[in-house]
Amino acid sequence: MPNVPTRKPLIGIPADRRLLGNHYFHCVGEKYIQAVVQGAGALPVLIPSLGEGLGDMNELLENFDGILLTGSPSNVEPYRYQGPASAPGTLHDTHRDSTTLEMIPAVVAAGLPLLAICRGFQEMNVAFGGSLWQNLHEAGLRDHREDPQAPLDMQYGPAHEVELVPEGLLHRLAGAARLKVNSLHTQGVQRLGDGLEVEARAVGDGLVEAFRVRNAPGFALGLQWHPEWKFQDNPFSRALFAAFGEAARARVRGSIPQGIYS
Repeated sequence: MPNVPTRKPLIGIPADRRLLGNHYFHCVGEKYIQAVVQGAGALPVLIPSLGEGLGDMNELLENFDGILLTGSPSNVEPYRYQGPASAPGTLHDTHRDSTTLEMIPAVVAAGLPLLAICRGFQEMNVAFGGSLWQNLHEAGLRDHREDPQAPLDMQYGPAHEVELVPEGLLHRLAGAARLKVNSLHTQGVQRLGDGLEVEARAVGDGLVEAFRVRNAPGFALGLQWHPEWKFQDNPFSRALFAAFGEAARARVRGSIPQGIYS
């Protein structure tokens, strides 16, 4: 009789540390929580962004069956990738940087399923030694920003196509050569991190829009766009979160589902 999970997988989600009023809060957007619950069939657990205050990282990760890195209004601090100073008024979150940039290599090394979105995608690139363009529209690339005055459905609506690497993970999940994705970011990959393999590029300017960790022992994928937004209405997003959830359930079972990672 095949082994079956005895519990739902636990997905750790590192939080943003935000000043709300006069107090700091550790926050995770509900759209990511819902995508984990409904799309991956797992239980989300907030991880406070305390950096070294979390203690031994490997010991912490033993409590989880997967990690989701979310988008955020804040940017990775440029000194983390030897970049020029940010423009005045740019929102940073040094506590989240201190938490995730240490966490990412440990997650991959442990074989924990890892899905990184938007800021998480940029964190992942930096954690592997890559760098970021801070303003794509000033670097000769397409303007990938949303219109902040538009309704949310328009901001998160399809903005441009990405071309998927043939026979890559995303290509297999999508069953197509291209996807139409949303676009709500100012920054993007300048130099790809060591050991990262491109999975998708933006049609038109060639910007890296997705990658995986080459030869990772588990599911380790980053995307620049936002598949969590109304994921249930998008066949690819449903397939993506289902694959992430299955990788986490395999972790619970102590097995690796064949054909998902490589």
